[in-house]
Amino acid sequence: MMRFAPLLLARRWTRRGLFPVMTGSVLLAVACSRRPVAPTPSPQTAAEPTVTVLPTRSSGSAAGPIREYTIEAVEAEIELAGRRVRTFTYGGQVPGPELRVREGETLRVLLENRLPEPTTIHWHGIPVPNAMDGVPEVTQPAVPPGERYLYEFPVPVAGTYFYHTHVGVQLDRGLVGALIVEPGHEELAYDREVVLVLDDWLDGIAGTPEEVLRQLVGAGHGGHGMGHGAMPGGSMPGMGTMPGMTGTSGEPPEVEPDLVYPLYVVNGRPLEHPFEFVGKRGDLLRLRLVNAASAIIFRVALAGHRFTVVQADGQPIEPLEGDALRIGMGERYDLLVRLDNPGIWPLVAWAEGTDRAAQAVLRYEGASGQVPARVTRPRELSGELVHGLRCRARSAGTEFVPDVERPIVLGGGMGQYVWTIDGQAYPAAEPIRVRRGQRVRFRLQNMTTMPHPMHLHGHFFRVGESATAPVRDTVLVDPMREVVMDWIAENPGRWAFHCHHLYHQETGMMRIVEVT
Repeated sequence: MMRFAPLLLARRWTRRGLFPVMTGSVLLAVACSRRPVAPTPSPQTAAEPTVTVLPTRSSGSAAGPIREYTIEAVEAEIELAGRRVRTFTYGGQVPGPELRVREGETLRVLLENRLPEPTTIHWHGIPVPNAMDGVPEVTQPAVPPGERYLYEFPVPVAGTYFYHTHVGVQLDRGLVGALIVEPGHEELAYDREVVLVLDDWLDGIAGTPEEVLRQLVGAGHGGHGMGHGAMPGGSMPGMGTMPGMTGTSGEPPEVEPDLVYPLYVVNGRPLEHPFEFVGKRGDLLRLRLVNAASAIIFRVALAGHRFTVVQADGQPIEPLEGDALRIGMGERYDLLVRLDNPGIWPLVAWAEGTDRAAQAVLRYEGASGQVPARVTRPRELSGELVHGLRCRARSAGTEFVPDVERPIVLGGGMGQYVWTIDGQAYPAAEPIRVRRGQRVRFRLQNMTTMPHPMHLHGHFFRVGESATAPVRDTVLVDPMREVVMDWIAENPGRWAFHCHHLYHQETGMMRIVEVT
């Protein structure tokens, strides 16, 4: 029998009653059933799309004020590394428009689909009512081209989240955007903030996501798809080799990814034309980092500076200082940085296991000079690393005694490019059934040589069995490691539970968790 090393260190249980806010009585405080709206004109005859962001307030809502937005999903041309590429976007921009709402308000978003194929929006990390979760054929039908769909739900918990499509491999285009939920009372003190969305990019540069998926599956089943490091016709990203086990002293391994992308971007900007943000000497800067990538773990460092991590997946943690941060697909971290080193500094997002990176640039007020055209690996990336293994809660929570405990075995591999949960590949997989109100413990056991960022929809969970375990919604499970997920099944419905590596999800690593 294989022995698993324990993975994540302890975190805390609740945050001002975090788990009680997920009860049906709160989530269903407003009518949140599926709401298809009358079709709009077809994309061929529609006028040039625009982004309409209309924050409004209404004193008559049972769940508090309403924050309202309209977002168009539309094909658009964007510029990347000196090339014009056509991709799927929210509102013609990458990433999509940043949405902001206050804790306790109702978020109302009208999605207008002007794409040539169906789509949805999933609200990553927010414990929404089931009908609002945006998973096609699980919580709603995908929205057809030319039609609209109204998402409406109360937002019970502050934090850094994001929204994205949940249809096929559309996520590997530009259909992502930041969702910031501001607290009723801000406990953090800082002078300014910047939201940075990290992503990997191939669409229009190295084929399409659908072509990549076909190549992966074809190669895995003995077809004439991608071989090791191959880029057929100079257009397709190559598959990495089978990684070995690396890392010592409890540090996470730096595993070579199974997809190598031609570009990595920060806020939609490639290395050659980086996103810039301004700082002032003496200020305390808040960085909200979102990893919206489909297949890449990033290691992030701000040259010339240390930082303090204060939130993980939008939830407070014991402040943790470091030089570099490891962030998996679907994870978010909030950092505080003291701006005490004037100049022009790259913020580097290194694609783990590769020799490639994205960057943004911090420019202090009054600093002049050219932005570096090429990125080098800053010394901070070799310094103190912050990762999920090290996070702890700000204060101890109550003891968790599970009603149900079960192993969850993550399996599969590059040989056939099929990835499984408990030996079953979605959609040919049985649901995992629990009763509403049960306290559930999953023991995630990664029997593969690849890391898997596991995401449970509709719920938060505590990572680890300690009273100081952190509250998360996505957890990175490294090769041959075990992670404990403790959660309360208080949000009824059918919920996706999957790896947030898009191509692992699409080739089987997903299950439906039924809370009845």
